Amino acid sequence: MKLCRFEYKNKVAWGVIKEDLVFPFNNLLDLKFSDKILNLNESIKQAEIRFLPPVTPSKIVCIGRNYADHARELGNEIPGEPLLFLKASSAIIIDGEAIIIPAQSNQVEHEGELAIVMGRSCKNLSEADNPLEYILGYICLNDVTARDLQKKDVQFTRAKSFDTFCPVGKFVETELNVADISITTKVNGLVKQTGRTSQMVFPVEYLIRYISNQMTLNAGDVIATGTPSGVSKLKAGDVCEVEIEGIGILQNSVK
Repeated sequence: MKLCRFEYKNKVAWGVIKEDLVFPFNNLLDLKFSDKILNLNESIKQAEIRFLPPVTPSKIVCIGRNYADHARELGNEIPGEPLLFLKASSAIIIDGEAIIIPAQSNQVEHEGELAIVMGRSCKNLSEADNPLEYILGYICLNDVTARDLQKKDVQFTRAKSFDTFCPVGKFVETELNVADISITTKVNGLVKQTGRTSQMVFPVEYLIRYISNQMTLNAGDVIATGTPSGVSKLKAGDVCEVEIEGIGILQNSVK
């Protein structure tokens, strides 16, 4: 099931995508855990709506160096436990919008990632809890990074949080087994990154359980699970695509 958020006749709503139609509903976060989807009977053509980012998180939790090859390509050790940092939610843009290179950086790079969208709040999950029960679904995400500022600051906040530095896909895919799916990032049609989620140092279930023991995960929060090796510089005029098996393609131009 593909869930989206959109504007129609000056009103914002959530919807289920089916072919070229959108079926609207009122509450995204509890839809997956109810039978409301079975009762939808109103529909709108996709051509008549304006897609909005399908997530409005209280926070974006990112995982650094979660692919061993990416850690090594930047000269870093593979972490013994998940390396957490936060990315500002104001950085979010949607598929089709432009990534803007800030004047402060000369080395802005792409990082194609699978991202988790939380469907329920959770805190202090134990080994007996099933983290997958708290997930709404998954989206394509590009963790755009000002690499020169990341190295300069040591802390990741500024380098990761410029406006437009968090492109996400138009919809959340709720029915997907992400244990071993492919992630590919292209720039101007050339493959730059390729990997599989099975290569993660810390898999999805581990990440949710671990993060929930550091901070409360709220419904709607986003977890960016890390990027494969092959990051490279983006420049004005480029087109960057992040494709994730079973979800789709996130495409953004660069200005």
